[in-house]
Amino acid sequence: MSNEWSASEKKIARRVFDAALNQELADVLQVFKAMAANAADAEAMWATEEFLSTARREIDAKYDFRYSQLHMVFGKLLREGRIAEADIAGLSDDNLNKILRCAEF
Repeated sequence: MSNEWSASEKKIARRVFDAALNQELADVLQVFKAMAANAADAEAMWATEEFLSTARREIDAKYDFRYSQLHMVFGKLLREGRIAEADIAGLSDDNLNKILRCAEF
């Protein structure tokens, strides 16, 4: 099995990756704004900071746009419900199968 991505697959991968990342960042921003608006003391302030730090670490670890990693990235995003199989339609059968296998773990 190759690890090749055609030009059209690269465009699909970039679009899906960026959309998922931007949606996850928007979700984090929404939670952050709510936490910050409700922070009434230092404990709540530090809890907000910890939430952001944790979210950043998780996002930085999850979103890796190297073609050698995209099967695992998209598999995880499928498993989490952040993307759907329809989003990655147009990828080769080989790439789709690798992604679906990663989604099972």
